Amino acid sequence: MSPSERICYVVCLIPKGKVLPYGKVADLAGLPGRARYVSRALRLSPPSQQIPWHRVINSQGKISFDTNSNQYREQVELLRLDGVIVNTGKISISKFQWQPDIATLVMSLPF
Repeated sequence: MSPSERICYVVCLIPKGKVLPYGKVADLAGLPGRARYVSRALRLSPPSQQIPWHRVINSQGKISFDTNSNQYREQVELLRLDGVIVNTGKISISKFQWQPDIATLVMSLPF
């Protein structure tokens, strides 16, 4: 499985109503320190894969897109539909960050 495929696999595991920072996605995909690579992999993934990219945020709990962009508005709307509270582009990490248990990781990650 390629690094991009591992990233997309991890992002697909994030449950509705939860988020993960780019760096945590990289860690779970076996790519520590490669948060920017996560962003690139999600940007380049084909829309037909239906990756829930909107569940990935930056390490400060913020949406990384410019607040005046269509991507920002789309991410806010998708997160709200998931039940995530977005307040001026910020998400409460303590409330909404996905914390997979060890069983989920062992049973779900094929790499």
